[in-house]
Amino acid sequence: MTNAIEITDLSYRKNTKTILHDVNLQIVQGRVVGLLGENGAGKTTLMRLMADVAKGAKGTIAINQETDGTKRRGLISFTESLRGFRPGSKLSQIRDVYATVYPDFSAQKYIDLTTFLQIDDDLELNKLSRGTREKFIIALTLSRQAAVYLLDEPFNGIDSMSRKRIISSIIKWKADDATMLISDHYVTEIAALLDEVVIIKDHTVCTHKSSEEIRSQFGIGVEDFYESVYGGDIHDDEL
Repeated sequence: MTNAIEITDLSYRKNTKTILHDVNLQIVQGRVVGLLGENGAGKTTLMRLMADVAKGAKGTIAINQETDGTKRRGLISFTESLRGFRPGSKLSQIRDVYATVYPDFSAQKYIDLTTFLQIDDDLELNKLSRGTREKFIIALTLSRQAAVYLLDEPFNGIDSMSRKRIISSIIKWKADDATMLISDHYVTEIAALLDEVVIIKDHTVCTHKSSEEIRSQFGIGVEDFYESVYGGDIHDDEL
């Protein structure tokens, strides 16, 4: 099977502070993977490095065997903050920018997603509630036909009912051979989506297991496994 993501000996420091150290990770094409860890563990930084938004890391990152940052960026759809757009921009204008910048942007997927998420793209960016803004970012991200989707805390600010509705249907927006990496605090809600779990602790990948392996080896679910790793109930020699 082909690896969609290959990270080798990756380290990253910012202002003399170690953010990531000796990260090694391989993720097979087509998987949905939970990237878990406490606040400040380095999850967002890892995604930003993969997407070539953050610079200056040591080591190698390959997406579909492509290591060049610019080319790698074209293979990844990353949940971006939209800070580069004017507050008064209409959502339809932002959509048009995405369609121009990203050749893999699908106008039909965008229509389907905004309809499903109940988003009016005639609205202005600064008129959106936090939840609607987050849903719009999800719509933009999943409208691309990317090899790898990086969803960084995508459900923050979205109300519980909408969040569950989005999570329960998110797989249908991903092509079978696309890979999805989700960093999220709502571990219980996303657990059913996950083929695999990667846990970041002490600036590195402390474990990477399939959901099935977690259940068979430890007899617990993904959330309990995550909490046990961080709580010290499962020791390094068991991972």
